[in-house]
Amino acid sequence: MYNFITSKISSLHSQQTTATGIGLFRFFYGLVTFQEIIFLLYFNHLIFDPIPYMDVEFSMIPFFLSIWLLIACFIVIGYHYQFAVICNYIFWIIFVNFTPMQRDFDGGFDALMISAGFFLLFMPGDRAFSIDNLRYKLSTPFSHYRFFNTRTASELAYYLPVAIGLGFLYFDSAIHKLFAEHWRNGLGSWLPLTQPYYVSAIDMSYLLNNEFLQNAIGYTVLIFQFSFIFLFADRRFRLIYLLIGLSLHLGIIFSLNVYPYGLGMLIFYTLIIPPEWWGAMGRLFKAKTPSLIVFYDQQCPLCNRTVLILNHFDIFSCIDFKSAQEHAVNYPALESISQEVLLTDLYALDKNNRIYSGLNTYIQIFLKMRYLAPIGLILSVPGIYKWASKKYRSIADSRIRLKCSSECPMPEKLQDNTLYHHFFECIATRKPKLFVRKLAKITIALLLLQLNSSIHYGIIYRLHINTRQNPVIAAISQASNSLIQISQVFVGITPHALYLHDHFAGYDHIIAITYIDPTGIERWLPFVNEQGRLLAPNWGRVQSMWANIAVTPNIDNQRLQKFIMKVTAFWGIKTGLNLDETEFYIKLKKISSTTYWVYDQLHNNFKADWQTIGTVKWTHKIVSFDLPENINKL
Repeated sequence: MYNFITSKISSLHSQQTTATGIGLFRFFYGLVTFQEIIFLLYFNHLIFDPIPYMDVEFSMIPFFLSIWLLIACFIVIGYHYQFAVICNYIFWIIFVNFTPMQRDFDGGFDALMISAGFFLLFMPGDRAFSIDNLRYKLSTPFSHYRFFNTRTASELAYYLPVAIGLGFLYFDSAIHKLFAEHWRNGLGSWLPLTQPYYVSAIDMSYLLNNEFLQNAIGYTVLIFQFSFIFLFADRRFRLIYLLIGLSLHLGIIFSLNVYPYGLGMLIFYTLIIPPEWWGAMGRLFKAKTPSLIVFYDQQCPLCNRTVLILNHFDIFSCIDFKSAQEHAVNYPALESISQEVLLTDLYALDKNNRIYSGLNTYIQIFLKMRYLAPIGLILSVPGIYKWASKKYRSIADSRIRLKCSSECPMPEKLQDNTLYHHFFECIATRKPKLFVRKLAKITIALLLLQLNSSIHYGIIYRLHINTRQNPVIAAISQASNSLIQISQVFVGITPHALYLHDHFAGYDHIIAITYIDPTGIERWLPFVNEQGRLLAPNWGRVQSMWANIAVTPNIDNQRLQKFIMKVTAFWGIKTGLNLDETEFYIKLKKISSTTYWVYDQLHNNFKADWQTIGTVKWTHKIVSFDLPENINKL
């Protein structure tokens, strides 16, 4: 095993390829983090306050979430990359472990994002689609923007995060699934989609009512997850695993209301796509011929920097930049413009030989770049155009042309301070054998951490083996639990036993909340609707809180009351209700969570009748409950 891993690491590390996929991995990870922080800000009082809006224990939470939001923006645009990913990794760990996020508002998503964030620490995520890559170009002595080559990365940076972040997760999840009856019956994906608490607003019943299709999907998922770690990198099977994986997680995003988990899984697929495919897709979207030719003063440092910046953002290659000194004479349309005049501004020529200059050139550049067209349209608005023209003219007219010579100061080259460059390039180049051995040991250590989790909870726990009878075995079990806690906190390696039999067995009742408005009409709190669906935006970790912790097969009254208190306080105040004058009604209805296929099971659960089982009343920030002592027997 050790020799195989060292050989594989050495082989993959020696193969350099484009960093496009890694740049996109960073970009999408930043976007998913960004949307999750927005979600946390919106539900700040529900998640972090002991009593929403009334007992604010963590008053600085919005401030720190705002800082984290800024860090996520840095990750998206690739600005100060190494600093940003380190801060982001620390924020995930602190918020998950020192706030109620993990205890009451988790659903496997946080461990996934910690795992992806951990790998980003050591990946060259700044080498594509990043501001840092532009800063690197600007800090390098140059004479023409075409002289810059695309920065590359080792194929190891693609392979390891997928093998550990996805491969280990899938295999562990598949082990747990074997112990679930509905998964063995081929209904692993069908059962959650028949439960009102778990479905999105999209009605998938036309698919759920096809038993053969549901069995095919269920068994395909099992085979896929068991074999992924062994076959995903094989070029003969990569397309198959790519398509199945994308379909699986897109299905989660659209059909279930735990969309953040699906999004988090999808970002890994930017690394599964073969790097050469990115080049092919780039050529597919890039312009066959430039839509605009821009002429600039090649001897002017400011013009060179401007052109370099514009070219960096021209991802579709719609603009061609040419030296006015060398190429202007080749275009008859520019004959009427002397070179002295041509060098005072940026001039452009489109396919119809129309000439643009000054601000109009920039407007055309933005329009032709496609995705920046809104900026060009904004600059074209009459009032904005006049103001921008004055600003542009004042900058252009005050420009001092400097002709580069031996005395011309060269910019100081920006140093690559990423951990990837330090470990995977500097150390790997100086001491290649030591590098391979060290990385192999780290990989084996991560493998052992995953095996510890999978064996402990995927096999021993599932087989109901008593580890307390023997003192030695009990000590080993305790040490195993400690290792799982460490691996979960810092690497995101944790049991992935989601939506199994121990979750759905006996899940035959769901709960909703209504209230009487000032006109005497009973209305549903904007949380669970009359069908039993959790309404947006109560998805993701809020859904996990209600459907996995508050309402379970065996409801604990104390725990249920805690979350009823939080939900009524949060949504009552957010919808403008006077809590002291509002009485809330607790509704319950029976549903079915059978492990065997039933036609139109989702709609059957939707149509079940509600019964009022109790009331909740607020009086001067104190909540009182009138609920049955044992809801499970209703």
